[in-house]
Amino acid sequence: MRCISFFRTLFLSAVILLCAGAAVAAEPGDAAAALRDKTATGSGTLRFLGVPIYDAILFSSSGADLRRFEAHPLALELTYRRALKGAAIAERSLKEMADQGPIDPPRATRWLAQMTAAFPDVNPGDRLLGTHHPVTGARFYFNGRLKASIDDAEFSRRFFAIWLSPQTSQPGLRDALLSGPRPVIGAR
Repeated sequence: MRCISFFRTLFLSAVILLCAGAAVAAEPGDAAAALRDKTATGSGTLRFLGVPIYDAILFSSSGADLRRFEAHPLALELTYRRALKGAAIAERSLKEMADQGPIDPPRATRWLAQMTAAFPDVNPGDRLLGTHHPVTGARFYFNGRLKASIDDAEFSRRFFAIWLSPQTSQPGLRDALLSGPRPVIGAR
C-alpha cells in the first residue's frame, strides 16, 4: 500500500510541476510568448556607411494596417551585428524620437533614463525585442528574457516611430519592414 501511495504522490507531483512549467513558459517575461500571436511582416538591415549595424524583423497580427502602426500591437526584433553600449543606443533612440517632433525636457530626461535602464550593452548576435502595446506602453526583451517595461503609451508610439513613421531617418528600412522580407538594404 505504501508503494501505491508513493507512486500516486510522485505522479501528482509530476503533474503539478508540468502545469507550473507551462504557466511559467506562457508568462510575458518570455519573448516567445510575446510573439505568439504575431507573424513576421518584413525585415531589413540597418547599415551605416556600408557597415551592417543590425538586422531588423517586424512582427504583427494578421490584418494590422501598419501604416497606422501606433494603433496596433506589434514587435520589432533587432539582432546586432556590432558591439554597442546600451547608453549609446538609448541616446541615439532619444535623438531619433526628438527628430520626429519636440519632446519637453522633463519627459526627455525620464525617457532617456528608462531606455538606459532597458538597453544593455550588446555584442554581435545579441537580440533586443521591443513590443508595442498601444494603450499601455512598451516591453523590451534581451536575448529572449524580459528586461524592462515602460508603461507610457506616448513613449511607445514615439519609440516605434523611429522605424515605422513616414518621417523616419531610415525610409529604406521602413519600406522593408512594412513591405515584407527583402534583401539587405543600404542606409544613410
